[in-house]
Amino acid sequence: MQMPPFAFDTTDWMRLEPTEHAGENGAAFWRTREFGALRVRLVEYTPGYRADHWCRKGHILFCVDGELHTELADGRRYTLTAGMSYQVGDDAEPHRSSTEVGARLFIVD
Repeated sequence: MQMPPFAFDTTDWMRLEPTEHAGENGAAFWRTREFGALRVRLVEYTPGYRADHWCRKGHILFCVDGELHTELADGRRYTLTAGMSYQVGDDAEPHRSSTEVGARLFIVD
């Protein structure tokens, strides 16, 4: 990953206004900062959330709390709990997420 040049800064994530993104079920609430082409998000999935699409974007995703289920297009399935992460590159493996109990994620893409 090439990080664009930007000045040192801090983020109070709770002061950022969340944007709502509907899933097939439930919703995701994103608090987002962008640094050139780099996007950094604190994302909260409501209980029962299921993505409405297969994502091809690369991410570094850290599960802050809750439980996240990730399914890959080839059928593999993974579960993340607090303190776990996954990493996937752009166009490497289509994936989609869901959660029964809700999850809070820190995502860099």
